[in-house]
Amino acid sequence: MPIWDKWRQNGRPGFDTGSAASNAIELTKRHPTVSLVKQGAATGNLRINLSWRMRTTEFTDRPSRRGRALLRRPWTLFTPEIVQAQGPAVVKIDLDLACLYELEDGTKGVVQPLGNFFGDINEPPYVKLSGDDRFGAPSGETIYVNLDHHEEIKRLLVFVYIYDGTPAFERTHAVVTLYPSNGPRIEIGLDERAPQARSCAVVLIEKVKGELTVRREVKYVYGFQAELDRLYGWGLQWGRGYKTKA
Repeated sequence: MPIWDKWRQNGRPGFDTGSAASNAIELTKRHPTVSLVKQGAATGNLRINLSWRMRTTEFTDRPSRRGRALLRRPWTLFTPEIVQAQGPAVVKIDLDLACLYELEDGTKGVVQPLGNFFGDINEPPYVKLSGDDRFGAPSGETIYVNLDHHEEIKRLLVFVYIYDGTPAFERTHAVVTLYPSNGPRIEIGLDERAPQARSCAVVLIEKVKGELTVRREVKYVYGFQAELDRLYGWGLQWGRGYKTKA
């Protein structure tokens, strides 16, 4: 039986959504940060979307081995191709989008589907999750951040975790996209191989020298929310938690 983290606050158990231009900024290891202030997007609603779909096999997303062979040995065009079994065609995975928050007054917590901690857009923590997509729908999952209250927000850690199924981030096409109120969208791909990882810290939004910045993290961990908490020093208390059946 899988074990999941849940959040405890005040002695009670708890559990672990702007227009944009058509172009995009991709955050990479070489270019990991972008300032929302410099592009005039430090106000309004920041929409953060997780979209993902399953790969049928690892081979569908690699250059065709047969195609490369034809370049080297074109006479093999008329040779029947040997088909090899690749194992299960589909791996069941339930990716969840979530956010650890810390406000300037010291308030800390989490917004996530687990435990129905969906947050609030107009009241603290000014972060709200739109819902829980358990099937990889095209619309994915979305978190909205009310940046009209950015002065009250100290930092936000957006992360993705695999609630149910095989720990196999590399078997999904997953992208987290930020849609600021102004300027281009910001994309972070979860394309690094981490076969046994169950969680990934994707992006950290915080003030740096007075500027609201977005920084690519893409740090995979083998545990869940508690391990991300320790990695970033949030200091919450965690325990077991489960989702209700769909």
